[in-house]
Formats: sequence, structure tokens, C-alpha cells
Amino acid sequence: MLKFGYASADITPIRPMALMGFANPKLAQGVESPLTAQVSLWEKENARCILACVDHIGFAMEHARALRQKLAAEWETSPEQVMLCFSHTHAAPNDSIEADYAREVDGQMLQAARQARENMRPALAGWGCGRVEIGVNRRFGEALDDRAGLIKVTDAETGAPLGAILRLTAHGNSLKSDNRRYSPDWLGAARRLLTKEWGCPVLLTQGASGNVAPRYFASHIDPPDADDSGRYVRTEAALEEMARAVLRGTDAAFRGTRPREVTYLSMKTVAGSLWADVPGRERALEIAREAKEKAGIDGTRWLAEVDRLQKAGIACQREQVEMQFFRLNEGVLIGVPNETMCEMALEVEKQVGEKAFLGGYTNGCSGYLPTAREYDRGGYEVFWSMLEYFSYFGRVMPLRRESAEKLVQMALRGLSEA
Repeated sequence: MLKFGYASADITPIRPMALMGFANPKLAQGVESPLTAQVSLWEKENARCILACVDHIGFAMEHARALRQKLAAEWETSPEQVMLCFSHTHAAPNDSIEADYAREVDGQMLQAARQARENMRPALAGWGCGRVEIGVNRRFGEALDDRAGLIKVTDAETGAPLGAILRLTAHGNSLKSDNRRYSPDWLGAARRLLTKEWGCPVLLTQGASGNVAPRYFASHIDPPDADDSGRYVRTEAALEEMARAVLRGTDAAFRGTRPREVTYLSMKTVAGSLWADVPGRERALEIAREAKEKAGIDGTRWLAEVDRLQKAGIACQREQVEMQFFRLNEGVLIGVPNETMCEMALEVEKQVGEKAFLGGYTNGCSGYLPTAREYDRGGYEVFWSMLEYFSYFGRVMPLRRESAEKLVQMALRGLSEA
């Protein structure tokens, strides 16, 4: 029988640090609500899996890889059996420049894993799926993945709820660039509300939300991803409004899901290479000018790196993408580090079925991955963000135009091999 264990840790910094989102160098001034790391352990026969959810925009890939190795060693399994799901809140510290904070988080998560192991008990699990109205396609496309994938876990003996995993699709930035407080953003508010209503811990994972902004936002500025199109709602209660929208769309699914014996449990990874081209000097200057004019982004450092690559004769850069699959009975969570756009998740659903959920921000964060159509349109999610975050991603340009299609094919191949 399946055994399930859970524990969490408060990972809120005790001193002011710069918030990672929006490339904002100003230090945090207080706490909106605590940042949390949640660790769930799953064991059945020879399968031992760890699924952890962390309030962060997404650790640097090297940090995430090292943490997975530590967690795997703690539970005597392999790093491929450890899945880190990041909330993508824009109101957590930069782990790459705050080494002490990164070490503290790792230690707290290892302690949570030990506690979760002590809490393990026989369990049943089942899938459900709700529909939520929490996102807006900020690229002015019509596509939205409004599925709320749900795994409900109950005690095998008493039937009491032990936990729930909920996969949702909307950026973790209801709080915009004028926010100065640590916060898990709307995901924290939703987690608190659902935990209260359902009587068990609730873990939230992100879907393919690279082009999906939260419908409700709280800000005194006019952010570019919350325009005056009428699709967004500006309110000081944005976090709570998002939470209530999640509850409305998922409560019936949670209460109607009947967990049963788990006959299949696995976690596996597949890897593939995707490529990005280094631009020529003229094209690089054009991108930098556009980013400055349209988004106020300074591309000086980025241009210097492009020049360095050109002088070194480097014409393209490779990204080794790891795709991870957490499969339980008839459903599967699929994760990649990229900020994938929702069309990719919808294509996987079309090919496989409603309970196949592709999401991003898994095992780190390595930048936007646009569809071919959005690649052609350009903009922040394609080019401009690279000028701010290229040093974290190991490349200066977005992955090639055909990369989205290749990512979907990688998902389909991985599912066929499971």
C-alpha cells in the first residue's frame, strides 16, 4: 500500500534582502505573509518519491540540482525521484546572491523531509479536476488552461484527509514591482484558505503560466501585464480574491474525489537538448533599443556578453532540458524548469487526456519558452527578459522558434515510455 508523509518549514528571511522578481534591487521591508517550503514523501514497493513545493520564483539550476541530491541522500533514493515545484512568487529573495539564505533553506527542507518521514502512514489517493477563473493570457491570445488538477490523499484506515496537491495556472505576481514585502503572493492566500476549508495541508504547483497573468492584482502602478483591457481587476484584496476564486473552482472536485488504492506510482525524467542562437551585433542592438524604449530595461551587460560570445566564435548555446514525470494511477504531473506558455500544456492535454498536466518552474527556473507564434511577436517574454536574467539562464537569447513543439514531443515520448 502507498505510504504518505508530509511536513513543512517556514523559510521567511530574518533580514532584508532584495526581492528576486521584476529585477528589483531594493530591499524587502517586512512580511506580507510567511514563505513556506512543503515536503511530501511517497512510497510504494520500490518507488520512493519526494514532491516539494517552495515559495520562490525558482532556484538557480545549480542550486536546485544540489538540493535534489541532498534530499535524495536523506531518503536513500536518486535525485531523479525528487521533484521541486516552485510557486514563482516574485516576492522572495535571490538565492543566487544570498548564499546564506540558500543554505538555510536547504537545511530547513532537509529537516522537513526527516519530519515527513516520521509522519508517514498508509494512504489512499485519487485524482480530481476543477475549473478556475484566475488567469488572463497577457499576450492577448485566447488560450487559457483553466484546469485545476487535484490529488487528494487520505488515511487508509480512518479516511481522514492527509493532504492535497493542486496544480493551477497563473503567474505568482498579483503583487507587482511596487511591492516591498516578502510574500508567497496569491498562492499563499489560496493555500491558507484551502487548508482551512479542507482540513489538511494543501500543496500548490504551477502550470504552464509563462503567458498567464493573475486576473486580480494589487498595485499603485500600471504594470504592463495588467493593462486597461477590462480583463484584469485592480484591488487591494487581490490575494484574497484569487484565493476565493480557487476555492470556488476546486471545492466540489475535492469533496467529490474518492481516493482509492494506488496501483501505480513512479517518478522519472527524460532529457533533451534545445538550442538558442547568439544574435549578430546589429540584431543585438535592435533588441536592446526596443527593450529600453518599451520596458525601460538597460541592456548594457547583455550586449557585453553578446560581444564576448561573438569574439569567442560561439554562434549558439545549448540548454539541456530535464523533464520530470510524477505519475500516480491514471494521472501525471509533468514539470520542466522553463516558463512554458499555456498552449503547450493544452496540446499535451489534447494528445493524452485531461489528467496530464504540463507545468513549468520545476527543479529550477530557466527562462521563458514561447510558442512559435509568440516567438515571432517578440516582446518581454521572448527577448527583453533575457537582458535582465541571461546570467542565470546560461544563454543570451530565447530557445529557438521550434523549441515549444520539441518540448511537447518530449513530453509525449516520456509518457509513452512510462
